[in-house]
Amino acid sequence: MGPGDHVLGAPDARIMLVEYGDYECPYCGQVHPIVSALQRELGEDLCFAFRHFPMGQAHPHATRAAQAAEAAGLQGRFWEMHDLLFENQDRLEEPYLRRYAERLGLDLHRFDRDIESEEVAAKVRSDFLSGARSGVNGTPTFFVNGERYDGSWALPEFLAYLVALLEEDAQPSI
Repeated sequence: MGPGDHVLGAPDARIMLVEYGDYECPYCGQVHPIVSALQRELGEDLCFAFRHFPMGQAHPHATRAAQAAEAAGLQGRFWEMHDLLFENQDRLEEPYLRRYAERLGLDLHRFDRDIESEEVAAKVRSDFLSGARSGVNGTPTFFVNGERYDGSWALPEFLAYLVALLEEDAQPSI
C-alpha cells in the first residue's frame, strides 16, 4: 500500500487487497458489494485499498467521479463518496456529484474548489499511471499481497482464494 492510498483495515493485515477501479464500469459496480462482503468475512485479516483507473474512452464520467471521490477525501469522506458513486453509477454527471457532496454534508465551496484542483487531478493521474505500470488494462483489476489476481470475482471463489492464503500463511515453516 502506498502513502496516498485510501485504505480500509489495518495496514499490518495479513492480506493486502488493492483494486484498480472505475466508478462508471459496470463490472466494478458488480464487484463493489463483493469487496464489502470480503471485508466483513475476513475482518482484521484484510486491508483494502482502492486506486482510480478511469477508462475515459469508454466511460466519459469516470474521471470526474474519481475527482469527486478525491475531493470528498480531502474532507475525510472518501469512502462515503466512493460508496455513493457505485450505488449511483447511472448518475455521475456533474450536478449529481455536487448533490452527493451535499448529501454527505461536505463544505460545498471547498468541494467545488478541490474537484477542480491540480492536487486532485494529480492523485487520479498517479493512481492511473501506477496501474498502467503494473499491467492494468481493464477494470476491475485486483492485486493480492502485491500479486495480480486473475481468478473469479464471484464471492465464493474469491473468498476461498483469500482464505487459502491465510491458511498457507498460518502453516509452520519447516
